[in-house]
Amino acid sequence: MTARADLDDDLQQQFESHRLELRAYCYRMLASPFEADDAVQETFIRAWRSIESFEGRSSLRSWLYRIATNICLDMLRSSQRRARPVDLGPAREPVLANLNELPEVSWLEPIPERLVVAEAGDPAETAVVRDSVRLAFVAALQHLPPRQRAALILCEVLQWQASEVAELLETSVASINSALQRARATLAVGKPTSDTTLNQAERDLLARYVKAFEAYDIDALTALIHEDARQSMPPYDLWLAGRDDVFAWWFGPGIGCKGSRVLPAESANGLPTFGQYKPSPNGGYEPWALQVVELRDGMVGEITFFLNTKTLFPLFGLPDRLDD
Repeated sequence: MTARADLDDDLQQQFESHRLELRAYCYRMLASPFEADDAVQETFIRAWRSIESFEGRSSLRSWLYRIATNICLDMLRSSQRRARPVDLGPAREPVLANLNELPEVSWLEPIPERLVVAEAGDPAETAVVRDSVRLAFVAALQHLPPRQRAALILCEVLQWQASEVAELLETSVASINSALQRARATLAVGKPTSDTTLNQAERDLLARYVKAFEAYDIDALTALIHEDARQSMPPYDLWLAGRDDVFAWWFGPGIGCKGSRVLPAESANGLPTFGQYKPSPNGGYEPWALQVVELRDGMVGEITFFLNTKTLFPLFGLPDRLDD
């Protein structure tokens, strides 16, 4: 009995050692941290139930990836691809009439860095993981058919050989190479390799941005936000192109954000992230948006205001309200 318990504990530990990378893989496939967690948990359940059939012809890691891939493919058969507002149409004028919710659309959701990046991992590997969960990259992946998506992630991000991916997907190497060629043409990108670490100048820029946003200081904000900046606000389909339109929204329909408080949050998708709290009519401040900021050319280049604070603020460890 003790030996069996020790065996079960050892197996559980082996499964857990792969949780982080499997979650990152499933997130790239599904574009939702909640669905990714469900997929990983189901992977472990299925692996546990069928461990006696595991014959060791491949590594445990490869076997878990095979199970996780099949689960993701099953989930993707019954769901729409996840998207960002910028994927659904052109930018529009910053007027309230253009602000629409699309209940039939599943939106891409951000993920905290701690759920996909090892705390003390190799710096080069950490940079690749961060870059490969960037919002733009994950959104681009969603344009690929699921099997092409899996092939691209496994080969380009995780550096598997085409023969290994062919075995996992139960197809030929020629088929994998063909899928990769089509996927690369669709994305027009190679494997992510950029350095995602913020330097001191970028950290100072973000501190000035937070201060200017809280003060709603248009002169200071003008100096910090790129002329070609973009803004989106899922679950609304409206997105804005250009600093002038962003400000027209902030000082027009979005004037309720004036007087907000902004707290630093755990990085989402390798990007600077903040919790925004609007003044509450009942006093204090209430959650309004998870701001995910992308920097470009030494300025703020894009801001995504994720408005689903009910699920995202707890995920990112942000308080449910702030006192005066």
